[in-house]
Amino acid sequence: MAVITLALASACGGASHPAAANVSTAIRPGSGQSLAGSPGSTATGPVTDAPAMPGMTMTMPTASGSTGGASTAPAAPAAPVAGNTVSIMNFAFSPAALTVAAGTTVTWTNKDSDAHTVTSQGAGGPLGSAALATGQSYSYTFTKPGTYSYLCTIHPFMTATVTVTP
Repeated sequence: MAVITLALASACGGASHPAAANVSTAIRPGSGQSLAGSPGSTATGPVTDAPAMPGMTMTMPTASGSTGGASTAPAAPAAPVAGNTVSIMNFAFSPAALTVAAGTTVTWTNKDSDAHTVTSQGAGGPLGSAALATGQSYSYTFTKPGTYSYLCTIHPFMTATVTVTP
């Protein structure tokens, strides 16, 4: 086996390739960049002085849906919606903020392929559905004014509120 290894090393010009003698194999950052996370690096965060790409622009949709240019204003939270139905789809409650009058029955319908729950946040809340499969619904009649925060216990990042007015 040692003879074969020695023969291969000799056939390839030894331990290194002559064409690679002047090539650096180290990864080096470009101007204004760092190799965050590499050994010896203390950089964190994004590159801040990277040049812009000539001829490239980015536009963001406005509230009306057009793309008139980038906006620097922060997005406003969703305004409460009146009605009595909530769709569960794309791993979100829609609308995320609902306003109803006391005595209104609200119905949640799961339109996702995964199961979801409608459960009050905190102890003692009135909402507590079983896991809803695709197409299943859960209803609750709100009798007392207040704001009711709820979530999906299977996917706790899914949150929403119902505000009940007198």
